[in-house]
Order: sequence, then C-alpha cells, then structure tokens
Amino acid sequence: MANNLYNAVFLDHAKNPDYKYQMEDATMSHEGINPSCGDELTFSVRMAADGTIEEAAFTGSGCAISQASADMMSDLMIDKTPEEAIALCELFKRMIRGEETDDELLEEQLDEAAMLRDIAHMPARVKCAELAWRTLQEMLEAHAGATTATATVHAACDHDREHDIEDA
Repeated sequence: MANNLYNAVFLDHAKNPDYKYQMEDATMSHEGINPSCGDELTFSVRMAADGTIEEAAFTGSGCAISQASADMMSDLMIDKTPEEAIALCELFKRMIRGEETDDELLEEQLDEAAMLRDIAHMPARVKCAELAWRTLQEMLEAHAGATTATATVHAACDHDREHDIEDA
C-alpha cells in the first residue's frame, strides 16, 4: 500500500511547496520539532477579520513526508475557522494512525492530504506526517485559550533521512 505514497502530487508538495515561506505580519506562529530526527518547522497563520484563516505558511526543514504534509495542510486550512481547522487536524491524526479508514470521508474532508493515509502502515513515519497538524492544532488551541503560542511540539520520530528536504 505505501508504494503509492511517492507519486507526482506528493513529490511536487515536497520539492516545490507553495506555502513554504516566511509570512509577514502573522497573527500567530508556533514551532514544531521532532527532536529524534531533526524535522522542524514554524507554522504561521494570518487571521481574517471574519475569524477564518486568511493565509497559512511554514518554514523549516525535514523529510519529504513532513514537508509535503505541511504544504498540503496549509492549502487545506485557508478559509477555515479555527474550530474547523482543529477538527481537520483531529481527522488527519485519526487517519494517519489507522483509526479512520472511510476513504470517501477522508478525501472529501482532507482533499490531497488523504493520500498520506498509507503512512498508517509505516509507524516510524507517522510523527513526520503529524508534525504540521499537531503544531497548528496546538497553536490554535493556545490562541483560543488566550495564551501565546510559544510552546514547542516534541514528538519522537525515527526514520532514515534518505528523502530529506532541506531549506536552501
């Protein structure tokens, strides 16, 4: 099953991410780190006046899975409320752990990120795929709690660095 992961769409997100840049005037930013493997990112959003996510972006380095997942997630979160974004993060985490397997629901709700479902069969890579989603969820939950989003996400990640993507 995991053989379908490294397809053209996935590789495009990993090698040419649309949302990997330093955002100016972000409403909030949050750092996520997998200390075991070195994957790290800073995720930023700008909120619109209506309370939705107007812009999403990330910076950082890591394996192809973490970078592609962050790019797919960024695209998906535009125009979502924080509540909708948190619900999508929860759905993604259930999918990536093999707890949600309804392909129709996953494709409808997660769009291109649903292609990462096969990572559920690659336990060492689950934390890589989850990094951006956990980072966004923690940031939004912290912001909703009227606290600053400065905590760091720490997640174990054991994988080889064969498919790593680094910042230029």
